[in-house]
Amino acid sequence: MLPERSMPLPEVEKPSLRARVVQHVMLPLVLTWALGTALTLGITNYFVAQAFDRSLLDDAYSVAAHVGLRDGKPILLLSQSEMSSILFDQSEQVFFAVQAMDGSLLAGHAGLRANLSDAATDRSTVPKFYDISYQGRALRSVTVYRSSPVPFVVVMAQTSVSRARLLERLLMFALAPQCFLLLLLAWWLRRAIQSDLQPLAALQQAVEQRDARDLRPLHVAASTRDVQRLGDALNKLLGRVESGVRAQREFAGNVAHELRTPLAGIRALASYGLAQAEPARWREQLQDIVRSEERASHMVDQLLALALADEAGAAMPLGPVRLDLLAREAVLRFLPRADALSVDLGAQGLDEAVTVRGHAALIEGILNNLLDNALRYGRAPHGQASHVTLMLQRQDDGAVALCVLDNGPGMGEAQAGGLLERWAQGRDGQQLGQGAGLGLAIVLQYARLMGAVLDLQAVTQGSGKLLRLRFQGA
Repeated sequence: MLPERSMPLPEVEKPSLRARVVQHVMLPLVLTWALGTALTLGITNYFVAQAFDRSLLDDAYSVAAHVGLRDGKPILLLSQSEMSSILFDQSEQVFFAVQAMDGSLLAGHAGLRANLSDAATDRSTVPKFYDISYQGRALRSVTVYRSSPVPFVVVMAQTSVSRARLLERLLMFALAPQCFLLLLLAWWLRRAIQSDLQPLAALQQAVEQRDARDLRPLHVAASTRDVQRLGDALNKLLGRVESGVRAQREFAGNVAHELRTPLAGIRALASYGLAQAEPARWREQLQDIVRSEERASHMVDQLLALALADEAGAAMPLGPVRLDLLAREAVLRFLPRADALSVDLGAQGLDEAVTVRGHAALIEGILNNLLDNALRYGRAPHGQASHVTLMLQRQDDGAVALCVLDNGPGMGEAQAGGLLERWAQGRDGQQLGQGAGLGLAIVLQYARLMGAVLDLQAVTQGSGKLLRLRFQGA
């Protein structure tokens, strides 16, 4: 039985940045508005209740002020018409009761009773407000205690329809404009955020429509600093990708171009050797094949080194490096080759510690190329002793100069500048048929990565040339 394949879950569509921004802005705003509205309504309700309670208390005081004695008994000294004017209200029903401390009703509605136990224990002039139920109605009442002419209490109560309607109107007139303003603000925020994010959408569209081979900088019409920074970062990334692609294309083209000749020569030598019957000719052809292979391998190594230097760019970490130790190792490494070529390879200024700011691998590559070039092209004319000298010189400003001096054929000033270009070979290199014209270009590129200055010049006294590389002191 084949195992059941799990169905892939559908990808949930994520909200847009505009919707997220509006949500993050509006949600706290709505919550703050709701909290503020609740507080406002609570405060409004409190002061409205205070106003109605004050009016109810005034009626209670008016009734209490007309309680007197007749024949030694407490009585309400108000006529029916006077009592009606006190209790008159256009929208509310008002009830009252005047009670003696023994619970007897002096005047008013019989079913309206005060809490005489509280009045007996707390006989203060502070009125007491209660929410009560009377005749199936919810009433707001106030109880006022009086001690003269005899102790009695006045209970005044009324329905709360007016205050409920007032709160409803206040709620409506407060919420309706605020809701309208809130919707207007949400609409305005959405349009403003959409306008601010339009350059981001345009940048996205430009990236999506861009061909993979088109690495030109993007046009960024940013209205905010963040979008401008994003566009600059993308353009820098495109620049780095373009540099890498250009280096790869150049490397591939250089390898294809430069290997065509030695490979064709190797094939020709092999074909010619196979056509011969004498073993001596075979040996001669095999030696030529080995030399051609060495030349091709050397050129491939130089191409790889140059491509890596182009790719490294400004990201190469630099630090303090012992230049004297690297120079001594390089001289010892090239001594056997110099002896085989009858070249006097020497060094000066290596007795003291010399520290420069650079990269050990790059400096080693520079030393290898400089000494290799000097041993290839810096040998003296036939019949003269050849000398190649590597020197370290301290400068007055704290810098260090790495010099390679030979007594070869020399060169002119125009030729010295041209040798620093890629694929540029001097007269001696063309005559010898060695190298590919990349050695000094690699040295120049490595020097740029480390902030060093390269100078190639002819020796003023006698023949030869002097190559000086100036490093920053550590």
